[in-house]
Amino acid sequence: MPEILNRLPSIIVRWVEPNLRQYWATRQPLLWVLALVIGLTVSVAIIIFREMIGYVQLIWLGDRSENVASAARLLPWYVVFLAPVVGGVVVGWCLTYLLPMRRTGGVADVIEARALGGRHIELKPALYSALTTIISLGSGASAGREGPVVHLGAAISTSFSRLFRLPDLSGRTLLACGVASAVSASFNAPIAGVLFAHEVILGHYGMRAFVPIVISSVGGTLISRIWFGDIAAFDIPEYQITSFWEFPAFALLGVVCALVSILFQFAVISTDYVARNITIPLFARPIIGGVAIGAIAVVFPEVLGVGYEATDMALKNQLGIGLMFALIIAKTAATAITLASRFGGGIFSPALYLGAMTGGTFGLIAALAVPDMASSQGLYAILGMGAVAAAVLGAPISTTVIVFELTGGYALTIALLLTVSISNGINYAIHGHSIFQWQLEMRGLFIQDGPHRYMMRTKRVRDFMEPLGEDDDDLEAAEDLPRLRPTDTLEAALRMFDTGSHSSLPVVDEHDETKLVAWAHQVHALRYFNSALIEAAEEEHQH
Repeated sequence: MPEILNRLPSIIVRWVEPNLRQYWATRQPLLWVLALVIGLTVSVAIIIFREMIGYVQLIWLGDRSENVASAARLLPWYVVFLAPVVGGVVVGWCLTYLLPMRRTGGVADVIEARALGGRHIELKPALYSALTTIISLGSGASAGREGPVVHLGAAISTSFSRLFRLPDLSGRTLLACGVASAVSASFNAPIAGVLFAHEVILGHYGMRAFVPIVISSVGGTLISRIWFGDIAAFDIPEYQITSFWEFPAFALLGVVCALVSILFQFAVISTDYVARNITIPLFARPIIGGVAIGAIAVVFPEVLGVGYEATDMALKNQLGIGLMFALIIAKTAATAITLASRFGGGIFSPALYLGAMTGGTFGLIAALAVPDMASSQGLYAILGMGAVAAAVLGAPISTTVIVFELTGGYALTIALLLTVSISNGINYAIHGHSIFQWQLEMRGLFIQDGPHRYMMRTKRVRDFMEPLGEDDDDLEAAEDLPRLRPTDTLEAALRMFDTGSHSSLPVVDEHDETKLVAWAHQVHALRYFNSALIEAAEEEHQH
């Protein structure tokens, strides 16, 4: 026994030392500190972002609050009509002269940055993008503020990654930290921020990333609560499920919400397709969109801006069935036009809006059909919020938690999970992907097909080619071989190797096909591909 006690310290050291060595080697202490700094910084940026929207809104509406529809009803119709048009003029100038991509950033850009290593979002364009979104939402464009703040948070976090020259693995962690802080600060929802960063941005859950993401999310929430107060976004009564016999109705609501989410996504996609195929100056696009939004707002001012006032009214049983049904159509049209016209904004708040209207309408119909058994219209509105938003975002877990934290409706857990799961299942069966995945596929990035697919389409020949020696600078040795370029994808290179059974291929200059710059070897390409897959698998299971 004494001998075992004497050996115990050395046993503990041998057990703990490798873990501590790995902990320091991966620079975890630095990541934890940076996560806190990022959380606080992003939260301050989000506060400024939200306040500036209010000040732009104040110019024409005379009100900085979320009660946009109520204030708009007190104004002459032409002011309501002209506000998005004038905003479109300013946004058109921003698109033309400030934004290099000729559009504002959003969640899809952050997912793309994560796929490409976690460091491809520049801060200056992101700030211009945020400014354009502030003008857009402040002037009444029908979109959400959450997507743009996620992009801004990601830009701030990647700036820290570049400043400290962190590897891609750590860069992706800090990218998720910025997103978590942005979501938590915007929604006052720290748990949802953590889950959203894992589910949507990283695409997996890992213990090594969990701690810094939580630190960042908590830091962002603290600053936000100090400024805005510790209150839920929607202050609603406590709803209870009237009877367990209602669960078939909840399941049917999930089906209805799936159809609404699918129609909403197709509306956004088709409107964007039409806009892309109409030849008009970029400057004029948001102006024309502003005319259409203003025309809708004259009749339905509830579509202006983020739309939290109308959503809150649906949750409190303050809207009639006819108005809610009309607002589903009007908000879908206004949001699709907003995004196709290149106004800044996201789709999460509109999805919550449509879900609340869908659930509220369904609840009133259920009450008419079975008055003694149906729960409150507001309860169905909460369930609809989660079901539509989860299907649109492709994030059932984090969206469910966001709805809980926005409304405080934790007693509705079972019903919400049922509607969310059915809505997501039907959406994927019919539509096949979320709105973010569609946006990425438009750019040729097929992340949902698995890491092997997007790696083959994003990795380039320049990543594995072998530069020439000093005396090897012509094409004599490669005269009869097909040629690659440094920017060709790994997928194209592997197909060319396989088609001609070549073991090596020449790589020529991008602008001069007669100039040999390197050789690409099949074995090197396969080794590079395998290494990338192994790194992705290790990150998913250990990160």
